[in-house]
Amino acid sequence: MASRKSNFQAKKDNVGAKPHQGSAQNTGDIGALIGKLDAASRPAAAPRRKTTGTELRVGILLWPQFPLLSLAGLCDGLRHAADVGDQSRQIRCSWTILGIPGQSVAASCGVQVPVQESLSSECDYDYIAVIGGLLPAIPSANPRYREFLQYAASLGKPLIGICTGSFVLAHAGLMEQRRACVHPYHVDDWQQAFPTLPFVTDSHYLFDGDRITCAGGISIVELMAELVRLHCGPDRAAKVVHQMTVNPSAGHTHVARRHALGYGTTDHDKLRQAIVLMEKNIGTPLEIAVIARLVDSSSRQLERVFLAETRCTPSEYYRNARLKYAKWMLTSTDLPVITIAYECGFADASHFIRHFQQLYGMPPGRMRKSLQAGVDETT
Repeated sequence: MASRKSNFQAKKDNVGAKPHQGSAQNTGDIGALIGKLDAASRPAAAPRRKTTGTELRVGILLWPQFPLLSLAGLCDGLRHAADVGDQSRQIRCSWTILGIPGQSVAASCGVQVPVQESLSSECDYDYIAVIGGLLPAIPSANPRYREFLQYAASLGKPLIGICTGSFVLAHAGLMEQRRACVHPYHVDDWQQAFPTLPFVTDSHYLFDGDRITCAGGISIVELMAELVRLHCGPDRAAKVVHQMTVNPSAGHTHVARRHALGYGTTDHDKLRQAIVLMEKNIGTPLEIAVIARLVDSSSRQLERVFLAETRCTPSEYYRNARLKYAKWMLTSTDLPVITIAYECGFADASHFIRHFQQLYGMPPGRMRKSLQAGVDETT
């Protein structure tokens, strides 16, 4: 297998914030936060298209019987990043359904989506995304679609395979020497169709050089937040997260944890797998030795990776992630400090308060008051 050449590695950005709690006060807080994100300055790097200001442009190919959720997640992620407020002008991002003019493509739920633009030879997009459909329907797509993907690949355009879009890319011969992110439901199908092509099932998405694959479902939100962050900056990615994540009333879901802890990527597989395990086990922390075994490593090897990539030991990283989640819970919920301590995996409040003060320079009670007053004294 060729070595991975992803240029998308980046440090973790803190994009956690308060979810909507239903009160007028919190509604105003979220509105003010979105306003601040919209008002944030653009990244220092100049946009690719200086004449239009569009920083992220995606052409979309729909395969017959595609899942509508994947299309909606892709488009809405770009929509929230593209404009201010809840407007939908394609300013900083743009998205277009490509295909044969005059035709439409039926989603698996029966909704027909019309083609907006033809398969242009200019291929003026940052990414070409293909949303695959039900596996029996994959061969029924017009051959011009597959030819267009092969043409885009020949130009060096990054290709995104969403849901069974990874199957589409593989059938087109575009996944050689690359791994794919495959939904666990389709593992047997993948192994039967492509026995020599490697795959993973433990990630929301996978960057492998100029191929990006996503398992589908709500994972598309994770992927779009990352693409927006890479091209438009962390303020735009934060807005995507705030606008698209579900309101977790108790704040205990993995979506809520990613909402609080932020979004980041790494090219090191074992590190990424270990971090996912940590984020999924905030309330009942796993022993580092157990995490090492689960990612097929040793405790010593895992510590070397963490020190090299994060400058923290695994234990320090894990504890800081739990404390970061606790900081988010202090203002996103009305839970008492002792309950937050237990929710974040600390055996008692005094232990939690001591580590919290070491990391943030103040006890959690004072932190809650300062954040509620609109002043983050830790920045």
